[in-house]
Amino acid sequence: MNQSISNPKKQLEPGTNPLFNWLNRHAGLVFILPSVIIVLALSIFPLIISAYLSLSRLKFVQGGLEIKFVGFANFRKLLLGSERKHFRGDLGVLSIWQWLFVALVVALLIYLLSRYIRSQEFKIGGLIYRIVVFSILSWGSYYLMQNLSSDGRPGTVVVTLIYVFVGLFFQYFIGLSLALITTQKLPGRRFFRTIFLLPMMITPVGIGYTFRMLTDTSKGPFKPILRAFGLEEYSWVSDPWGARWAVVIGDVWQWTPFVFIILLAAIEGLPNELFEAAHVDGANRWQIFWNITMPQIIPVSATIILIRMIEAFKIIDLPNVLTFGGPGTATESLTLQSFFNWRTLDVGGSAAIGYMLMFISLFIATSYANLIYQKLRRF
Repeated sequence: MNQSISNPKKQLEPGTNPLFNWLNRHAGLVFILPSVIIVLALSIFPLIISAYLSLSRLKFVQGGLEIKFVGFANFRKLLLGSERKHFRGDLGVLSIWQWLFVALVVALLIYLLSRYIRSQEFKIGGLIYRIVVFSILSWGSYYLMQNLSSDGRPGTVVVTLIYVFVGLFFQYFIGLSLALITTQKLPGRRFFRTIFLLPMMITPVGIGYTFRMLTDTSKGPFKPILRAFGLEEYSWVSDPWGARWAVVIGDVWQWTPFVFIILLAAIEGLPNELFEAAHVDGANRWQIFWNITMPQIIPVSATIILIRMIEAFKIIDLPNVLTFGGPGTATESLTLQSFFNWRTLDVGGSAAIGYMLMFISLFIATSYANLIYQKLRRF
């Protein structure tokens, strides 16, 4: 014992200290375990609890809570019960143009399926997966047109999809256009690069109140202009589609800078030798963009679209502050509907809406990722 005290460094040498040997054998577990505990505490456990709540009915009673297991009653209420019009919307009769749109979607999906069958990548598992996905997309296009028909009314599912895809289209198109413009040798381009980033620095609540002021035709700053065009009495937020467009415009205004800055970095990172060789060969600007710039930024574009798609499904601040989900429920997203249900103490229904949102976003994001992955493998 005296020898060990006189030589304490010997206890830290490999092979002499049991604790050191145990840590050395289980180093991977020691480093990974804290991250696993954090993920379980912040993600997995709440997911399991919310799954149980979505299958239950929670009541506040004297002395605590009463949780009663009701199975799929909350989901049945959304799809077939009292909340179906709020969730699914009203289904109308399709016009000739809407039938044509559905037919074009189905024809395109059949073409892609036949092309996959004839390709060298054909597998039975891949065929079954594509049949399931294409069937859902075909039904989804028919359901979407029913909601958007003249005698139909979009529910929170379709309203959320409008926010996601319409907003994402304009965000990418405007962001890419601004990125291409600011990469040119134009005077003041550094100043505008900074200005374009300002909307992203404002909170969504601030954006909501800003657009509440801008869309107020009776008191807003654009009142003189609207009066000149005879639109002083028009109210954006009292018209369902006007209110939806107000939310989309606000979302596009806020998140286009995020797309812009990522695409700007991707374009400026391209090697100049490619563009110099194209100029020597006599290519015009459109040919350079379509054959050189666009293929090079496809991986970055695919990633930024996936990130924004996932985030757009969770939109809640802007429609809540700007329109309070109105008029009626015209601008309610799935997240906002879940919030309203939770605020009225319908915790089980709120959890069920959250899981329906997760299923929809997971299906769309997974299908998109698989499609993009196949395209990227060809580059």
